[in-house]
Amino acid sequence: MAKDDKKRAEKGTSLRRKSGLEALPRAELGQSVELAPWHVLHDLAQALSLSRQGAGRGLAEHWGSLKYSQALDAVADSYIQLSAEAKGIARDYKRLQSRELGQGFALALARQALLRRYPDRFVSFVSADVVIRAGWSKGSVGYAYRPDFFAEVWKPGEPSRVFPIATTGNHGGPKPSYSQLAACSAHVEAMHIGAWNETPCLVFSTEFPSEGPVTVHVLHARGEDGWLYGSPEHPLRMVNSPAEKGNIVPGIQPPTRGDRVPQSEPGFHVQSEDSAWFQHVVARTATAGTTAFAGDGATTARYLTTDQGSRRYDAGVAHAASGSVQDATYRLLGIPFVGTDHVFRLNNKRVEAFSGVAADLFALLSAGKAEEYRSEIYARRGTWPGQTWDPNWGGPVSIQEDGTVLAMRLLRLRKSTSTEDAST
Repeated sequence: MAKDDKKRAEKGTSLRRKSGLEALPRAELGQSVELAPWHVLHDLAQALSLSRQGAGRGLAEHWGSLKYSQALDAVADSYIQLSAEAKGIARDYKRLQSRELGQGFALALARQALLRRYPDRFVSFVSADVVIRAGWSKGSVGYAYRPDFFAEVWKPGEPSRVFPIATTGNHGGPKPSYSQLAACSAHVEAMHIGAWNETPCLVFSTEFPSEGPVTVHVLHARGEDGWLYGSPEHPLRMVNSPAEKGNIVPGIQPPTRGDRVPQSEPGFHVQSEDSAWFQHVVARTATAGTTAFAGDGATTARYLTTDQGSRRYDAGVAHAASGSVQDATYRLLGIPFVGTDHVFRLNNKRVEAFSGVAADLFALLSAGKAEEYRSEIYARRGTWPGQTWDPNWGGPVSIQEDGTVLAMRLLRLRKSTSTEDAST
């Protein structure tokens, strides 16, 4: 029994949990799963870019992932474990570490599982909280239970399918993971997309033991819905068009029984009349996460609504790379990227980090051509470099299928020119 069940039992109330959850079959991920620690940090950094969870505000949030740059060790190409440095942190920081690193592992594995199910589609992740703010009233936004992320499984010109995801982590063992999975089941149950109790979902709990490999527990519910179809009255919209403010009635509506309409349950429900709007907002919010990751506040604000916090990013100054000055431009693994950089100290050494987007894709995003950007990254699936080290850059590099990059190296003196080529 999870802690929230015990509290509610004392009050005489109950909590809905997702039904039909079961272990994710091994076939969903293949016989083995290859994950590089740097790719996990890349997923975490993008997850934090719009999260409002970090100590930094606005465009600084995703740099919080860099505190884990020495937290994971790959052991003999066999498994990933916590490093000696990561094991020595205080208790309160361990809680934060397991939650955030758990998000990185969850998203990396969710992408692999969903791509095996839908090999002809693209998978994007977006903060569920930021999406919810676009369409539900402030009162319903205060409801404590909700997914952590939405996975949008999409293909240009076709309806998307959305999977709610809840994730957490711990430094214990299987027992706390089981309790965490039970708690996560209430969070994914809080979002229904389409028919009652037919929304597919994924829930994760990741163990970070002091000895041995990191272990990820995964449950899923298949469901028959989660599809976002348009209709003659509410057709699917181009992602380029601005998002409209939603006004969805709070609550999840159970199916009608005879002439009686049951009372709604607490939570969030995307019904058929809101399906096209929801797909539009999910796609634009995912795009905003990409531009925030590249450090472009003005463009990020353009893809968000006021209720989603667009004013936090719109400082009235465009990203330098969208104008005549390109002072955060690098060529990594042979590809030119534009973005934002950050210098910090790591074990008394000055380190430089860079996050950005492929230059030609960034040009589309900064011009408001999100639809063209999505079509382009869909067409380039499987063409990006898989290496995690660029010798000319001098450090680890991760490039994702959405054209984003995360790279880090020991700080060195800049060249006198405004653009640095890291690989020629």
